[in-house]
Amino acid sequence: MHILATEGWKDYELLDSGDGYRFERFGRYKVVKPDPQAIWKRSLAKEVWGSADAIFEKDTWIKKEMPESWLVTYEDLSFYAKLTPFKHTGIFPEQHLHWDFIKKSIVKSSTTPQVLNLFAYTGIASLAAVAAGAHVTHVDASRPAITWAHENQDASHLSDKPVRWILDDVTRFVEKEVRRGKKYDGIIMDPPIYGHGPTGEVWDFPKNFPELTRLCTQLLSDEPLFIIINAYAISASSIMLENVLRDYLKKGNIEIGELALKEKSQGRLLSTGIFARWSSI
Repeated sequence: MHILATEGWKDYELLDSGDGYRFERFGRYKVVKPDPQAIWKRSLAKEVWGSADAIFEKDTWIKKEMPESWLVTYEDLSFYAKLTPFKHTGIFPEQHLHWDFIKKSIVKSSTTPQVLNLFAYTGIASLAAVAAGAHVTHVDASRPAITWAHENQDASHLSDKPVRWILDDVTRFVEKEVRRGKKYDGIIMDPPIYGHGPTGEVWDFPKNFPELTRLCTQLLSDEPLFIIINAYAISASSIMLENVLRDYLKKGNIEIGELALKEKSQGRLLSTGIFARWSSI
């Protein structure tokens, strides 16, 4: 079991955490938001935390002067951060270690990989894949999320790259792809604990995830590259992800563990979720 921990990059830092909150910098703006895991003491002084440009409290953002959206960059990718009603910014910085993995896997491929991104949200993983040379099918049940992902594609100057944008319930779309005989070399999924499709379909992780995994394994090409699964806000170990994958993938390598952010202040790790990565070799 591994911990994939990001120490940040030029446009992102976890500045500090504690007392039920995290203090982060996205580009030029600093934000404070609740994190129930951060039950330890803060390291930085109260006045440093008070320099934040926005604080999420009582289900709303309390902001200083700042724009509705602003650009954040990671290597050759650019994407917009926004303060959402769900307390996040549309950027999950710990995912950059998956972006690196995706890009390396695609660059090493001798063909043009077909990549399927499910629950794809603001699309940064899609952009990492298409920038590396893949053809990407991006699926999400939220029209605003797909619009945001389009904006990120434009910001990264990748508008001429092959991304197929699909507004649909993820399970329903995958079922249709199986019937069509479609094949993919890489599959990325970031399923929520609960959710709804565009026409009222209900997603329940414990009930629906095993079947979605089964269907996804039927979509794999003869020489697949990877499956990446992230899970947030789920009261389960990454061992659960491995066990479900092993139900349908008897061969190949599976890496499991936690995703984490490393503080700038004290170097403590803040766990953000669990992951599993399967590769054919």
